[in-house]
Amino acid sequence: MKGKTLIVAFFCLGPENSPFSIPCLQLTDSFYVAHSENILYRQGFNEFVRRGGDVSFFKFIHSSGELDENNTSKNLDKRRVFIDIEDDTVYSVNTQYGGNTIGLKKLAMRLAINKASDEGWLTEHMLVMGINGVKGKTYIAGAYPSLCGKTSTAMLDGESIVGDDIAYLRKVKGEIRAVNVENGMFGIIQGINSKDDPIQWDILNSDGELIVSNILVTDEGKTYWINHDGEPLAKGRNHSGEWTPGKKDAKGNVIPPSHPNARFTVSLERLPNVDGNLHNPEGVTIRGIIYGGRDSDTSVPIEQSFDWVHGIITKGASLESETTAAALGKEGVRVFNPMSSLEFLSVPVGKYIKDNLAFGTGVDRTPVVFGSNYFIRDKEGNFLNEKNDKKVWLKWIEKRINGEVGAIKRPTGLIPEYKDLALLFAEVLGIEYTKDAYEKQFMLRVRENIAKIDRITEIYSKFEDIPGELEEVLFAQKRRLEKVLADHGEYVSPFTKIA
Repeated sequence: MKGKTLIVAFFCLGPENSPFSIPCLQLTDSFYVAHSENILYRQGFNEFVRRGGDVSFFKFIHSSGELDENNTSKNLDKRRVFIDIEDDTVYSVNTQYGGNTIGLKKLAMRLAINKASDEGWLTEHMLVMGINGVKGKTYIAGAYPSLCGKTSTAMLDGESIVGDDIAYLRKVKGEIRAVNVENGMFGIIQGINSKDDPIQWDILNSDGELIVSNILVTDEGKTYWINHDGEPLAKGRNHSGEWTPGKKDAKGNVIPPSHPNARFTVSLERLPNVDGNLHNPEGVTIRGIIYGGRDSDTSVPIEQSFDWVHGIITKGASLESETTAAALGKEGVRVFNPMSSLEFLSVPVGKYIKDNLAFGTGVDRTPVVFGSNYFIRDKEGNFLNEKNDKKVWLKWIEKRINGEVGAIKRPTGLIPEYKDLALLFAEVLGIEYTKDAYEKQFMLRVRENIAKIDRITEIYSKFEDIPGELEEVLFAQKRRLEKVLADHGEYVSPFTKIA
């Protein structure tokens, strides 16, 4: 830090003057960090003043360290991040990567998970959004690992966004209520185009405060990222320096025009679909929770759990997601990621699951738990979902929560009836939904589901202090599946009645 400018910034996680809010103090020598947090989080100086001298707050101390001629951290071999959960302090040095330096994001999430566990509330890697229906707006939360459709779900046109990444959940007067910890989006820019993500595309291409990192830029100011509209640019500058198509790194790998983890930072208040309760100090009432992963061969596109415990165990604690080639260099590897929070946990996994199970008790109405999967494929490897199908799955969730549609009971949960989805596809997307599409998407893949239970059970056998409900619920589901296997075979149509 010697010879550098010390930037002192006060922020507030959650709305100001709220039972959810946590004041934060950031010390950094990076204007990128300070500017990003200034967009992403609410100002917090007044919250410190309001709470007085004995205020409890999170502290973040960061230095980029010694810089090279490109103003890039020089001593990467000495980069360190220390998280002190006893003193609620994070130290970060010799790094400029957003995940290591924008302290109020995932570093603060680790502090907050520990704090929530001690105090009886939840910090979750969840979007919060409102779904519009005939009875008004229904708020839901949803947890998805990276590249599984989380932000695109939160940003669905026609609905409203409260938050796309981290939520605090508390029990308030017999309800489970949630707030968006943040005031902005730190989104992955890869894949955003005018067809699939019109709202985000418009924000990225209109006047207003915006930070973009690790994309391709030309001397004329033109920009490009992976799956951007139009033809790729012939040259420019990106994270690797001067770039042209076919450029390779030191290991011989082709360097794409933008980094797969390239990001954009923008205030939620710039979005036309931002929810009016974004800054509500009391939060919003959560009526449903979704756990979604990238799964090519097992889970149906949308399924309701039988109850809170069944949902937390089979949809949340059993969450897996397959890697993409862009993410890890190898596609299709299943990664265990309970509640999409494994890498952020600052408490033991068993305690975290117990906290979630207990959180559903003592409220007047427990949120309905769903599992979603936008990535189911047929045996030839073709996707069975279109990108916009999620609009229908969300509408079915809203109607199911409000008792407007029925469901079919399967060994793994409750799935939509064909007649309801046919109406919704016509109303929401203006297209015909065939019985053949329904049968392929909602086919019960019995052996695959049994194999998943075996994988999850094996994983949890390596942890200590796992709640007994996990083994009980998974074993009961496996028995139901084994009976269906004996009675109906490996693949069971959603039109087939199961005793």
